[in-house]
Amino acid sequence: MRILLLAVLPLALSGCVVGTIASTAVDIATLPVKVVSAGVDAATTSQSEADANRGRKVRKAEEAAGKRDRDWQRQCRKAQDRGEPCSPRPASDIR
Repeated sequence: MRILLLAVLPLALSGCVVGTIASTAVDIATLPVKVVSAGVDAATTSQSEADANRGRKVRKAEEAAGKRDRDWQRQCRKAQDRGEPCSPRPASDIR
């Protein structure tokens, strides 16, 4: 019984070693492709990313314009309370 087990054991282990070697070989072969694709992904901007960036830029510009307008209104009220004319309204630079 032991002899049979000892005879079968190397055959069973050889499959694991070959599978591990093959798996490692595949990992080594695909590594350059994975590295290059990660670099390309990092260097390029997809259309959806470009749209999101543009939307973020427009929202920030709108927020800044709204803040400038609220500040102007506040200053204008204070000037009118003092009997002074208001300064010109700030121009909107949203494009």
